[in-house]
Parts: sequence; C-alpha cells; structure tokens
Amino acid sequence: MNKPRQLDSPLYALLHNEDIEGFNAQKAQGGDIDFTDGDFRGLDLRLLEAEGINFTNGYFRGADLRGVDLRTTRMDGASIAHAQISGAYFPIELSADEIVMSLTYGTRMRYRPQGK
Repeated sequence: MNKPRQLDSPLYALLHNEDIEGFNAQKAQGGDIDFTDGDFRGLDLRLLEAEGINFTNGYFRGADLRGVDLRTTRMDGASIAHAQISGAYFPIELSADEIVMSLTYGTRMRYRPQGK
C-alpha cells in the first residue's frame, strides 16, 4: 500500500489550498482526474463537485466531506478516519460497515464484490 502523498497537479494544488470554487471551474473544462494516493487530510472539501474523480487509496483523515456527492468517484482503498461526512453520498460499492470502520478506525475501504 502506498503512503498518501502530495500530488504534482494544478488541480490537486487548488484542492490542497481549499480553492474549491477554482477547482470546480477547472474541472468543468473536462478530462480525467486521477488523485490516486492523494493526501487530503484535514481539508474542507464541502461544495466539491467530485463526479468521476479517482480517489483510490486517498487519505481523508479529518477532512470535511459534508454534503459531497461521491457516488461516481472511485474510493477503493481510501481512508476517512475522523472525517466529517454528514450528508455525504458514497459509492454504492462501499457497504455501510466499510464506511463506519474507516471513519472510526481509519481502515482502508474495500469495495464489495459485484452482486452482493
């Protein structure tokens, strides 16, 4: 498992500086966004337009994800320890137990097998 890291990307820099409005404007121009192994700890990500972002193995310890719609993101292996998640949507592939375990203990979330 890779450690969370600062990513070399202008879009990542906008998020890391909590310029959510600027990020959303740049994201609207299109293209795939791959934030695999990204370090998002402690960031206020409310109002983030997260559609289609790859957050695989992302590290969200203490981040504010309230109200963020993550349903179409990839979050396999992500950790949300002590994050604020009120009103957030998560990918359907993540069970409630996986989300709670990650929130409480910092475990990496695992997608459930298809059909279960």
